[in-house]
Amino acid sequence: MSTAAAVVRRCPLSPAPLLLGALALFMLVFVAFPLGGLTLKSFQDRSGLWVGFANYLAFAQSPALGRAVVNSLTVSAVTTAITIALAFPFAFALTRSRMPGREALRILAQIPILAPSLLPALSLVYLFGNKGILKAVMMGQPLYGPIGIVMAEVFYTFPHALMILVTALSVSDARLYEAAESLGAGPLRRFFSITLPGARYGLISALFVVFTLVITDFGVPKVVGGQYSVMATEVYKQVIGQQNFGIGAVVGLVLMLPAGLAFAAESWGAKKQKALLSSRSVPYRPAGKPFIDWSLFAFASLVILLLAGVLGMAGYASFVKFWPYDVGLTLANYDFSQYDGAGWSSYWNAIEMSLATAVFGTVLIFSGAYTMEKMQGPGWLKSSIRLLMILPLAVPGMVLGLSYIFFFNHPDNPLNILYHGMAILVLSTVVHFYTVSHLTAVTALKQLDAEFEAVTASLKVPLWKTFLLVTVPLCLPAILDILIYLFVNAMTTVSAVVFLYAPDTKTASVAVLNMDDAGEMAGAAAMAMMIVYTSSIVRLGHAGLETLLRHRTQRWRERS
Repeated sequence: MSTAAAVVRRCPLSPAPLLLGALALFMLVFVAFPLGGLTLKSFQDRSGLWVGFANYLAFAQSPALGRAVVNSLTVSAVTTAITIALAFPFAFALTRSRMPGREALRILAQIPILAPSLLPALSLVYLFGNKGILKAVMMGQPLYGPIGIVMAEVFYTFPHALMILVTALSVSDARLYEAAESLGAGPLRRFFSITLPGARYGLISALFVVFTLVITDFGVPKVVGGQYSVMATEVYKQVIGQQNFGIGAVVGLVLMLPAGLAFAAESWGAKKQKALLSSRSVPYRPAGKPFIDWSLFAFASLVILLLAGVLGMAGYASFVKFWPYDVGLTLANYDFSQYDGAGWSSYWNAIEMSLATAVFGTVLIFSGAYTMEKMQGPGWLKSSIRLLMILPLAVPGMVLGLSYIFFFNHPDNPLNILYHGMAILVLSTVVHFYTVSHLTAVTALKQLDAEFEAVTASLKVPLWKTFLLVTVPLCLPAILDILIYLFVNAMTTVSAVVFLYAPDTKTASVAVLNMDDAGEMAGAAAMAMMIVYTSSIVRLGHAGLETLLRHRTQRWRERS
């Protein structure tokens, strides 16, 4: 046990037991119990009677559900292959070349993260749909189905794969390349013997992340899936359309399997990953090769052009009067009351939910990470809490929303008062995106010496004062990252909240879905673009605030 831990543990006023207990209770109530309720529901019929494995047997024998599984695996595999084939050379261009405009291209490639997954699907309808301006490009093939799903999912998942691959390719030892070159190895030999093996675990992570995002996504197949059924839409159909909660629970649990396998594989890969830099390593600096640099620039520019084209088409469509008969521009499409009874209130609900998620979630997650990292407690308890903190990463949003229906809508649950209110939307969103934020906070906290707590405890300074005056200022960049991550994801998410919203708590992303269902494509595009505008403004504000705070509170990070 470290000196700091011993001092904090001996402190009679240490709040560790109370905080650990509260954290454990939260994770049980909002993670473990709902998922347990989902599992229990899979063994019950429509009336709530115990039927054992009858629902699982019905699922296995249903041709429609079987096709949904095969379809989900097919589009996920194809999308993953295309996305990695685009993202890897793009990441290589950013990290292993001297092509011009690398930083600008890196920023532009992240734009799809600011949009809900519904937006690329809507945009593709205007581009390649039955009345699309580029319909001839499809050569008679229908957009609605696997082709449309794959195209939209590539747009949606590209930046996620790119971030992982850029990280994997950013670190390398120049001595390996110098040795290989001196031994006569050509560029291709060096690529396959040094570059690719060094990035293999990043590739594995990117493969599984993209596959999981596609197989669990609901927005894209709902808009451009047509009659091509996938598991995510089957969950929605069974629960909302047929009120068959037992089968819906089974499909939800099956949907967790790919995510769980991806999480396990990524964890295995992380354990196998070895350090690529040692104390004697020489950081790799790419040499300027004009032909290769400009070729990579042309490729990267083409990818950005395609991404911008999809986003730009949605923006243009949001201003068109009546597609495709009157393409004059108007602001009337932003009068949402003509498309949806909630009007602009859905947008303001999204702002309210996103702000509450960002503020409450950041406080909860960072405080929880601090409790886990800096306070002592029973090993079994901390291990159990840590497992529940990681679990949401393997739970698709639709499955989480479905589990919240079964748990919080139960009449005997005293927390039933949360159901159909804004609180349940905020809590489900915080839990949905808990794991990445928690890992971000833990990474920041591990950089701080534990002696801070030891010294303040020995001086009888309350722990909360150390937390507020020392830990929070030092970890401010990570806290801001968590804040913006939660806000943007709350603005764009649809999979969990689609099961939990009420008429007066409908969010912007759900309004996009409903307007598309009603055939109001222009209104749906306008609302989707409002999400993009808002997320972009908040991102820019975050960048400015981060720069200001770095100069005012983070000078200690700079070398004198």
